Amino acid sequence: MLFYDCATAPSPRRARMVIAEKGLDIETRQVSIAEGEQLLPAFLAVNPRATVPVLVTDAGTVLTENLGIAAYLEAAFPDPPLMGRSPDEKGLVLMWTAIAEQQGAQPIAEALRNGNPRMKDRAVTGTANHAQIPELAARGMARATAFLDLLEARLGESRFLALDTFSLADIAAFVFVDFARVIRLRIPETHTATRAWFDAIQARPSAQL
Repeated sequence: MLFYDCATAPSPRRARMVIAEKGLDIETRQVSIAEGEQLLPAFLAVNPRATVPVLVTDAGTVLTENLGIAAYLEAAFPDPPLMGRSPDEKGLVLMWTAIAEQQGAQPIAEALRNGNPRMKDRAVTGTANHAQIPELAARGMARATAFLDLLEARLGESRFLALDTFSLADIAAFVFVDFARVIRLRIPETHTATRAWFDAIQARPSAQL
């Protein structure tokens, strides 16, 4: 297998944590988004959509989305399970992962890409340039703040996000909450359940990578 990573970006960090939690040692190549390496012909030949992470399997299959990468690794290396064991657990993990992506990652990305001057004309990932829309930055910040409230409500009744054990949903939400620092959004002091959950995951070896 071959893993294309970017050490500074949140999306590949999700895949990196899954790989670490599975105890795998996969050949890795760094792709510097800051230097625009994702737009170079050599990388576009691997992933024409110019995004990371990418996992190339031993069979040569190119997986370019976190859910696809996680599903492949879970099937190939089932222990420890990160996507549930029973049908109900599998459904819950994917449900909460989708909630984290749609209500956490998307608004954080909106706020960053539409509000940061360094992202001028790069409001959307990929090969095409898109102008910033300031209104989306404001909306993204409001939605990201609401996501922290949603987490607090859920984690006030459950130790982990989807199950009573650590799962892919926790990896996704943790990475997004940590990355929210780029829009100057932090866990409020009042959100004690979210803080305890975040600190516990941050102490895991996979979160140090």
